[in-house]
Amino acid sequence: MNGSARDGAGVAPLCALDDVPDGGGLEAAATILVLRRGDDAWAYRNVCPHFSIPLNYEPDTFWAYGGELVMCAHHSAMFRFDDGVCVDGPCLGARLTPVPIRIENRRILIDDGGDTHD
Repeated sequence: MNGSARDGAGVAPLCALDDVPDGGGLEAAATILVLRRGDDAWAYRNVCPHFSIPLNYEPDTFWAYGGELVMCAHHSAMFRFDDGVCVDGPCLGARLTPVPIRIENRRILIDDGGDTHD
């Protein structure tokens, strides 16, 4: 998970943690996929490494399985939530490009690399 408590003054959130379906994904900031499992969240560029196209076919519709894998709707590549690695499909071993985030007060923010506090 990319997430820790920190003062996020002046930083616009990508979304609320509760906006992301538990075990699923949400399209945030047009090109970012946010995945959630419980209180954990991960963010990646919404671009499949196979053909450089979005993972979803329709806006905000992602095919997620068991809160563990998200599938590219175009050619069925399967990526792990935890690290974005493709574990099945035409781009096996490739990975999604991570977007660093943190979770603060149940809001998901892009992590600007500042100091964090637990």
